[in-house]
Amino acid sequence: MTNQKLETLQGLSLAKKIYSNREQRAREIKAEGKKIIGYPCTYVPLEMLTALDLVPYRIYGSIREPITEADRALPTTFCPFIRSCLDLALKGKDNFLDGLVTAHSCDPQHRTAHIWESSVKYSYTHFIDMPGTIRADSMAYYKGQLEDFKKTLQAFTGKKLTASKLKAAIKLHNRQRQLVQELYELTKPAQPLISGTEILQTIKAVMSLPVAEGNELLQQVIGDVNKRSAGPKKKPVRLLIWSSTLDDVDITQVFEDKANVVMDESCGGIRPFRGTIELTADPLDGIADYYMKEITCARTFRQARLGETTKDFARDLQSRFGYLKGIIEDWKINGAIMFLVRYCDPFAFEMPALKAYFDGIGLPSIYIEYDYNIGSLAQLKTRVEAFLETIS
Repeated sequence: MTNQKLETLQGLSLAKKIYSNREQRAREIKAEGKKIIGYPCTYVPLEMLTALDLVPYRIYGSIREPITEADRALPTTFCPFIRSCLDLALKGKDNFLDGLVTAHSCDPQHRTAHIWESSVKYSYTHFIDMPGTIRADSMAYYKGQLEDFKKTLQAFTGKKLTASKLKAAIKLHNRQRQLVQELYELTKPAQPLISGTEILQTIKAVMSLPVAEGNELLQQVIGDVNKRSAGPKKKPVRLLIWSSTLDDVDITQVFEDKANVVMDESCGGIRPFRGTIELTADPLDGIADYYMKEITCARTFRQARLGETTKDFARDLQSRFGYLKGIIEDWKINGAIMFLVRYCDPFAFEMPALKAYFDGIGLPSIYIEYDYNIGSLAQLKTRVEAFLETIS
């Protein structure tokens, strides 16, 4: 079956269409009377927005849009992804948004959030201060941050955020997480049924839609893929991409020229969808546990054992990266690319330890840093091909 014929399938073609023009569907939803809240980070608890009938919209940058307006507010030696997000906002590219929610996932987002709020006028803004460690006191602090978020959302919407509404929203988002997990199961066969590029298109499209509509799209895509007699061409290398963000199909196609991308461990891939939120008596407790403990982002410090004052490097590596071993075994991964935008300090500081972990389990890997622009892809292609030649 040719790629052209595959694209005629309803779910895959719809995902590609939404991916190609995410703003169009958002504007249609806004015209229907919905309020759309933008967020640039997976640490924003979307369940709280959905529970009050607000539509979460994941904000991305663009590797194709030269950064000009953001240069007035941010230095050039600064995270290019968040610079691009601010640049697009200053240019009015996402002027359909009613609000903006940011989180202290890293210092660049923290600093940019306040510039963003003062430079672009939204009906609603909120900043969530995320602790950097997982301890009893940090969990209590984060729960307080969620309580503050709840208050400002209620004031903005004029609605009460009840436990029953929040539990219903959690169930919807948990269903979405389960569907994304099913989507990645389709890359497990020796010849994957779906490509990494198609998965990226689908997830980015889903992050543009109300959760129920996103769930319908995921079900359609999974149904389409399961009808295939064969998926993408089988290639010698099955890749894991470990990254802060991976948000453009031109990048995944560089990887997939000579490899199958079977796992994208980034905030635009499996990372925010790997687990589910427990339905606790106070739903905010389950939300706090999930966003602090289950999202495996470099910005959160995880020690081998809480309260220890001595260091055990091997146990710390296991605590931070041990979840990857099961993925590597189950998906039969034989190469990893540690892929990072320039100036992403939290992830850059993780690279030596992650490299040591991959070496310890015998997985070939390479660290590649790139500028967040379309011109960097030629150099990226050269480095990727050189790495793949060493393991194929």
